[in-house]
Amino acid sequence: MILKSVKSAYLLMLLALTTVECLPAIAPAQDIQLITDAGRKEILTDPGTEAVGAPKADVTIIEYFDYNCPYCKKFAPALHSLLAEDPKIAIVYKEWPILGDVSVYAARAALAARWQGKYRHAHDALMNGPRLAHNDQVDATLKRAGIDLDRLKRDQTGHAKDIDALLARNDAEAHALHLRGTPGIVVGRQLLPGIVDLNGLKQLVANSRHEQ
Repeated sequence: MILKSVKSAYLLMLLALTTVECLPAIAPAQDIQLITDAGRKEILTDPGTEAVGAPKADVTIIEYFDYNCPYCKKFAPALHSLLAEDPKIAIVYKEWPILGDVSVYAARAALAARWQGKYRHAHDALMNGPRLAHNDQVDATLKRAGIDLDRLKRDQTGHAKDIDALLARNDAEAHALHLRGTPGIVVGRQLLPGIVDLNGLKQLVANSRHEQ
């Protein structure tokens, strides 16, 4: 599948009726698809959260994720290792809470932490922590990560429309890309149907650089 643009691809989401879930499979090379450069740029235009990593990256990785997806948690160390080893990459995290009400609550809370300048603190704390069974657990995790919960609640309310719009946009993008569940990963222009290990991730980055 080659997307002409993410905007035009939004129309395709009306036809995407597949069930979303966690995706355990390691992505085989033959299943990797490409999106167009225009589509990639559209996804990365004002993504709502700051990229993590190089300010002028030559390869950007995009991840659609859910904090309660065990495969997202399994994939996180590979992303962290790559960030530590490669000074020319960046990661854009796309909140896509598809696994229940607690996932939605966690995503909204993490996004609200942006107004404290602590989105990554919130993201890492929730992703590296245990499975979230209730909202109080989300709050406790964020408090331990140094998030001001009183301010967080105010920002969740005051910026509710912005948060809702971003979550809706991420959901539209994920469906336009025909993602079947989390994690959904784009490396450069390469769209993965599942997860890869660190070596596989490095190879995808190398592929992306080779295309430039």
